Amino acid sequence: TRMLWSTLLLQHLLYLHPYLTLHPPSPPPPPFSAPSFSGLDLLSDLKPIFIPLYSAVVLVACSSNLLLLFLIWHNKKRHNTTNFLISNLALVDLVMCIFCVPLTASYAFDQRGWVFGPHMCHFVTVMQSAAVYAAVLSLMAIAVDRYVVVAYPIRKRAGCQFCWGLVVMIWLSSLALSTPIALHTVHLDLRAAGLQMTVCEEFWDGQERGRLIYSCFILFFSYFLPLAAVSISYCAITHHLKQRTTSGLTACEELRSARAAWSRRRRKTFYLLLVSVLCFAFSWLPLQVVNLIRDLDTDFSILGKNYVNIIQVSTHLLAMSSACYNPFIYASLHDKFLSYLCRNFLSRRRRKGKDRAQLSSILTVSHRVQRLPTSTTMADLSGAVVNNVIPQDNYT
Repeated sequence: TRMLWSTLLLQHLLYLHPYLTLHPPSPPPPPFSAPSFSGLDLLSDLKPIFIPLYSAVVLVACSSNLLLLFLIWHNKKRHNTTNFLISNLALVDLVMCIFCVPLTASYAFDQRGWVFGPHMCHFVTVMQSAAVYAAVLSLMAIAVDRYVVVAYPIRKRAGCQFCWGLVVMIWLSSLALSTPIALHTVHLDLRAAGLQMTVCEEFWDGQERGRLIYSCFILFFSYFLPLAAVSISYCAITHHLKQRTTSGLTACEELRSARAAWSRRRRKTFYLLLVSVLCFAFSWLPLQVVNLIRDLDTDFSILGKNYVNIIQVSTHLLAMSSACYNPFIYASLHDKFLSYLCRNFLSRRRRKGKDRAQLSSILTVSHRVQRLPTSTTMADLSGAVVNNVIPQDNYT
């Protein structure tokens, strides 16, 4: 997706557009009188609301996605294709929250514009776009994987090497799809135009048709394509499950109950994908529509000059909030996920408590002897952690 325009630049472009090029104009443009920026005043008044919201998004998304990655990778039994792709989604959300959200929010509210230098300008712009593409491709890959699991249940699942290759291909494809943004991102110092600010934006330099085509492509790729993939996968999965149910009517009672339980598990896992795609699509749709309207309406007659800043920041915040949803969706749709979480961390706490009690009793009995070696105590503690029992059942 497109980088968030500077709130100051949105207004200044209305007056500097004839003079603004990729290089400082010579001679410099004639001075202008600064107009009354009512839209900026409104956004500035709402800054105490937006900054805590951005901070909450970063805090919740980083902590929850790190926990999700830890719980998936902590047990090798969960290293299957679906969990690899879910881990990739968590990684995408982490990249978005660490590199994109804080810097973009600062760019929106800092009157100096972009203050992080030209290298970070290009890096953040490309990574934000690549993260969106990586999330879409991961969701589509999960849809295909769910269909393969249901349609070919006895086929051997792909190994870790294939999963790693798939994740690498997703990121390489995402970076390739972000090439147009990388080629048209410009770090521009506007001091020559009489403005004490620096911008980091997409400038297509007269190629407005190309920009409009790329905006339509982003909207189609990030919204309609994943919804279509999930819909097709859902219809195919439903068809296969109905066929198996019909063919199992003459089977024994135990076999029918086993098939019904298997179907429920597969449907529940597919609902994870469906809810994730819907949350992703509806979170990003407002920002994509606003970007498309901005490309079509360069005079801001639709969005309004006084409200375009508020609309842009609000839709961007909603899009960034999509990074918070997947861990909670994953936990709510998988009871074993929650039980594994409680079992893993509570058992560690209990073991540490027992170790501390044992250590305390040892120190009390041997207070006349030499000091207990620290290395022995730490070895016992680490051994207790290593011997922790991890549930072997897979929740996907």
